[in-house]
Parts: sequence; C-alpha cells; structure tokens
Amino acid sequence: MIIEVCGPGCPRCRATEKNVLQVLKELEMELGDEAQVIEIKDIKQISARGVIMTPAVIIDGVKICEGRIPSPQEVRKWIGDSR
Repeated sequence: MIIEVCGPGCPRCRATEKNVLQVLKELEMELGDEAQVIEIKDIKQISARGVIMTPAVIIDGVKICEGRIPSPQEVRKWIGDSR
C-alpha cells in the first residue's frame, strides 16, 4: 500500500502527514511493511495527480481526501478499506 501525502509543506500538510504516520504506527503490528508513506511537495507532481487543493491523501493511486486535514479515525478507515 502506497500512501501519498500531497502538499507544499504548510502546517496543514504537516498535520495531515502526522495523522497518517500516527495511524500507521498504531497499526504497525497489523500492517508490517505493507504501507509506505511518500510526501509529494512538488507542485507539478501534485497537479499530475489531479489534486487542486492541498493537503491531499492518495492511497494506491486513488485520491481519498483533498483540501482538509483528515482525522486519525478517517485515515484508519481508509487504510482498512484499502486492504
């Protein structure tokens, strides 16, 4: 599973990445090495993924969230749904 956090590094983008990493740490025993987080900061790469507003979360190529900070509960659900 590849989780991309898209954003230029603003506070909202960092908060989004923090929530994603927090959930992955909580699920570490379950997921093992199954999940990888990639931070995408380059505007051209972000645009190429169809993102208009940051922060955005993309899981395995599917845009899940855009323009807001997702809660850890939301991230946990998305990861569960993507497995």
